Amino acid sequence: MSILPLSLLLGESSSPRLRLPRPSRTMQFLPVAAFLLDAVLATIATLIGFAARDHWPFWSNDLAEQVGYAAPAVVVGWLVAIWLAGGYSTSLFDAGTDEFRRVARATLATAAAIGVGAFLLRFPLSRGFFVLAFGLGIPALLVGRLILRRGVQRSRRHGSLSHSVLIAGMPDCIDDVASVLAREAGLGYRVVGALTPTITDQTAGKVPVLGLCTDVVEQVRRSGADVVFIAGGGVTCSAEMRQMVWDLEPEHVQVIVAPSVSDVSGNRVHVRPVGGLPLIHLDPPGAIDAARWGKRLFDVVGAAVLIVLLAPLFGYAAARIWLHDRGPVVFRQVRIGRDGQQFSCLKFRTMVIDAEARLARLQAETGHSGGLFKLAADPRITKPGRLLRHFSIDELPQLFNVLAGDMSLVGPRPPLPTEVARYDDITSRRLHVRPGMTGLWQVSGRSDLSWPEAIRLDLYYVDNWSMFQDLSILLKTFGAVLNSRGAY
Repeated sequence: MSILPLSLLLGESSSPRLRLPRPSRTMQFLPVAAFLLDAVLATIATLIGFAARDHWPFWSNDLAEQVGYAAPAVVVGWLVAIWLAGGYSTSLFDAGTDEFRRVARATLATAAAIGVGAFLLRFPLSRGFFVLAFGLGIPALLVGRLILRRGVQRSRRHGSLSHSVLIAGMPDCIDDVASVLAREAGLGYRVVGALTPTITDQTAGKVPVLGLCTDVVEQVRRSGADVVFIAGGGVTCSAEMRQMVWDLEPEHVQVIVAPSVSDVSGNRVHVRPVGGLPLIHLDPPGAIDAARWGKRLFDVVGAAVLIVLLAPLFGYAAARIWLHDRGPVVFRQVRIGRDGQQFSCLKFRTMVIDAEARLARLQAETGHSGGLFKLAADPRITKPGRLLRHFSIDELPQLFNVLAGDMSLVGPRPPLPTEVARYDDITSRRLHVRPGMTGLWQVSGRSDLSWPEAIRLDLYYVDNWSMFQDLSILLKTFGAVLNSRGAY
């Protein structure tokens, strides 16, 4: 997504007829809050380096007063480097990793500059001070920025620190953008209206149409919007886009171009200007990479280690199930794996012995028509089964499926044959990789997700696989299991 940051609109709406949500005035204080946080953390790291260097005398080769002169200069230079790197740009506080990259690069650049400068000037800067200050400073600044972002996202979900957004484009494209912004509430983008090439009351997604795309300046003034998204059909040519940006410049709004590219990770998108024309390059989907030996080796080693570490939990779960009704401990169910191959998926039994026989009646009673069938209060679940499901302990036997090569630690949810029989060509892409014990569906709400949303997440994973994403999902899985959202 190409962003042209101009600034934020802070003025009042000039129209007495419209009472639309206003952009948050507190947005202007976010860069200030980030600067103050960085200043405090950089100062603390520098003071620790100054105070603790004497505990490593083999690192120290200067007088205390010399480091005392250098310490304030280090902090000032550090903050200036972050500012020059764009670390306090308002657009950084929305999403993505650009904020953390800029802070980390500025910190490394500061360390390099100080190290080279001390050498050239023959300034006897303590190596202990240097290593401690920057060794502690880098993680401290990144963690501080992460905490600040989490606080901003939490506030945005409650309606604060938000942007007011106008979307210009064709109605279908407007709905696509609006649905993403609604789903990612932590970004703080509140859609106040849309602009279309031809006037209408509202889009199919119930976004109110305020006027024509050519009226963007007037509608920005009337609605008080501080962000304009240009979706597909919003402009017809590059000259019209350039003129729109020029017209909006005096209004101090942020212009964001949302091309007709969705569910593509940032790692696959590269913008390369050619002759003044920004060309968006998309790398091929990552389904092939997701099947390579590196992921398989990670799965085998990870599953083996987890089986050994969780052996006591396996024993506890098996004992609870058997003592409850003396029935089978393990439940086997046919699932579909990679390339449509069937396999026997293992789980600890959490339902009554005749659960499968009762399934058809429950589906008829609830009006189930397709997709995965799950009830928040399924009467077939046993008392120990509820505990096992609450913390996803029932899925631990699938570690043996991982060892056998039927599943992966991370991947799409393993579907039933009846589900696969209803797949269309698009949904069938989720069968290009091994199904996983956990995945984006697990860390995004599990059974609370709608069927289309679950499929969308699985397809996103298949097309945008990376080992870093797998590790991120595994870490988030622990939080999802403890939170137990959608676990039933």
